[in-house]
Amino acid sequence: MSTMMATRDAYGQTLAELGAENENIVVLDADLSGSTKTSVFAKKFPERFFNMGIAEANMVGTAAGLAAAGKIPFVSTFAIFAAGRAWEQIRQSVAYPKANVKIVPTHGGITVGEDGGSHQSVEDIALMRAIPNMTVIVPADAVETRKAIRAVAEYHGPVYIRLGRNKVPAIFPEDYFFEIGKGSEVAPGTDMTFVTTGIMTGQAVKAAELLGREGISARVVHIATIKPLDKEIILKAAEETGAIVTAEEHSIIGGLGGAVAEFLAENRPTPIKRVGVRDRFGTSGKAEELIKYFGLTPEDLAEAAREVLARK
Repeated sequence: MSTMMATRDAYGQTLAELGAENENIVVLDADLSGSTKTSVFAKKFPERFFNMGIAEANMVGTAAGLAAAGKIPFVSTFAIFAAGRAWEQIRQSVAYPKANVKIVPTHGGITVGEDGGSHQSVEDIALMRAIPNMTVIVPADAVETRKAIRAVAEYHGPVYIRLGRNKVPAIFPEDYFFEIGKGSEVAPGTDMTFVTTGIMTGQAVKAAELLGREGISARVVHIATIKPLDKEIILKAAEETGAIVTAEEHSIIGGLGGAVAEFLAENRPTPIKRVGVRDRFGTSGKAEELIKYFGLTPEDLAEAAREVLARK
């Protein structure tokens, strides 16, 4: 279970496998294929790979055209450029007509590290979640990334899958079953629940262990699909444990925390604390330093759990 692998590496491998299985799969990249790992596909299938240059808006429009012609385009660049620079094209050319385009950026969140605040996308989940017809997925590890990429290749419609730069530990076994729109309970617990996504699921597992030493039973629920949200698993956690801490490598505004808070406010008001980047830009530093700086460590999560428990 301790294998370390970046979700972007799992993406590169899986994309190349899918390319061999389905000749309709095409890949577009904005001159970053070495970083996004679409280079693996490009080497195998050069005739189905398009380097669109540093022109993200054009890349998304081209992908929509390829989808209209029956291809299954996977579009990659860094999250900040995919969600930010090409937002309007994603809205108008992909989501509005429900085009079968898979937008799979890498370098999401603050663990991009030394690239600094300009390149650390802390708003992308919120931007994509606000677009009708868009499915938004943030895998926790390499295993889930492979399963998610395969699932979205089968699914017809617009999808945004946010991947990371850094190596992350495996959370799920190889036989893990991934389903779009379904969360999964990673650890059982009765006193409170961590509702997490992406790399924060691994952090929450460690936080639950810390709390366990104090006699606090913390559940960990991983939400890979931010939209559509698995309301059942969240409602169950709220009813059974009565306190929720959300955690994401993203702004606490508009992402997973926002989605969970909105749902619970309307359906079952529950003490909740959102852990994430607190309405500010990222900054340059090593990934580990930034996780500490922005308050995303297991210790920070355990402290947030104590806080909601006090409000139960």
